[in-house]
Amino acid sequence: MQPTRDRVVQLFSSHFGAPPAEIRKLAADGSSRTYYRLVNSDGQSVIGSAGPDPAENRAFLSFSRSLREAGLNVPAIYAADEAAGVWLAQDLGDESLFVALERARGRTGERFPSEIESLFQRVLSDLPRFQVEGGKVIDFSAAYPRSDFDAQSIMWDLNYFKYHFLKLAQITFDEAPLEEDFRRMTDFVLQAGSGHLMHRDFQSRNIMLREGEPWFIDYQGGRRGALQYDVASLLHSATTDIPAEARSRLLEGYLDALEGQQPVDRDRWRELYRGFVLIRQMQAMGTYGYRGLFERRPRFVESIPSAARSLGRLLEEGLAIQTEELAGVFERIVQRWGEESLDLLPATPDQVVENTTNQGSGSTLRVQISSFSYRGGFPSGSGEHGGGFVFDCRALPNPGREDRYRLLTGLDTPVREHLDRHSEVAAFWENTRGLVETQVQNYESRQFQSLAVAYGCTGGQHRSVYFAERMAGHLRTRFPNVQILVDHRERIRWPAKGGDAEWTQ
Repeated sequence: MQPTRDRVVQLFSSHFGAPPAEIRKLAADGSSRTYYRLVNSDGQSVIGSAGPDPAENRAFLSFSRSLREAGLNVPAIYAADEAAGVWLAQDLGDESLFVALERARGRTGERFPSEIESLFQRVLSDLPRFQVEGGKVIDFSAAYPRSDFDAQSIMWDLNYFKYHFLKLAQITFDEAPLEEDFRRMTDFVLQAGSGHLMHRDFQSRNIMLREGEPWFIDYQGGRRGALQYDVASLLHSATTDIPAEARSRLLEGYLDALEGQQPVDRDRWRELYRGFVLIRQMQAMGTYGYRGLFERRPRFVESIPSAARSLGRLLEEGLAIQTEELAGVFERIVQRWGEESLDLLPATPDQVVENTTNQGSGSTLRVQISSFSYRGGFPSGSGEHGGGFVFDCRALPNPGREDRYRLLTGLDTPVREHLDRHSEVAAFWENTRGLVETQVQNYESRQFQSLAVAYGCTGGQHRSVYFAERMAGHLRTRFPNVQILVDHRERIRWPAKGGDAEWTQ
């Protein structure tokens, strides 16, 4: 396939009849997408985008067209080549709500200047129309990865918090009662019902300001869900850190606007809202853990203390329902990160050894082994010098195509036994084992510190997981003094029944 930039330029040239006079790559923040600002000879600019996931791209383009036709403030799509994974969209400028907030804070020295509160109120006044009217025009069959924010989706978020924050940050917890608290929380918030468009990532960086009006972007993860989630996302974001008094005023302003769309039982709405605040906080902290503690992106690490202070305030107010183990987890997070200082950060991933690491002495080498889905692009973070291997398992037999294995993963015995029966799997293993083993031996003798090994397949659930775990077990036996870490990037997307088994060498 052509390089991303070339595909974007080709689409631009086809649409405008000439190549761009200027092209500049834009920062993508935490997104896996690539963005460019392209300008034609008349000075008209557009945003060229490329996404690695066809299903996510399809959702964004479908939602954009429907919402735009309904007269909602979302970017127009000028041209798209879905097969190439690129499109051209309206350029809304560089002024996001987050940028406006940071600039106002710098100018006034205030935590939440009144001018910014007015902007937030305008956003929240527009949100009910986006949710209610948008929910009527969206084709939810295009939603990805699910059409509804249902029990499965909520449990994905809560387990994302467990696996990518609690475990990476080494926060202790009792798994069985924590899972029971998760189920209890899920049952509680599902009482809010659904039927409306849930943006899913409604935060200040995804709200652009154009000629004084808010425009919404990055809703490709949208789905049918409850109204409370998006409000919680905006008002309880760690990056904006809105004072409690201002949050209360903004919430009431939102409910006033919502009553213009439909009847509202405010007391019941607020009661359920408290549950969504917790769920959104946990989902966000899972992101801070994965992007910050694992991928070591500073912006996400820097958000952790603020999120911890927010949890502390929620504990003081009282949680929405009785969740003893979860409350204890929150207390431990607050104790560690409740202060302003970042000096209390936990061990970085090269020090985290939960269940998958040998802590022997005499070696400086750490081997990070991961599984991933090619749908989400190549894994990031391959060690301090970028050294390592990426192995493509997609040519091997795929257990995911058989119903009996669909809800299982490469951690489960039936899947492993199925793959073990294929001679091509054995040959692939011997080839990759030989390469990695030789490299580890060489790196260890030269006192290198890091090596990355990644296995990729279509879904990141069966073949890649099988090989990642098999390689980890082999290296632990072969090199007892080397630190071995394992991460399954797609674990939060695995079916609920999958991945319960433990790998035994």
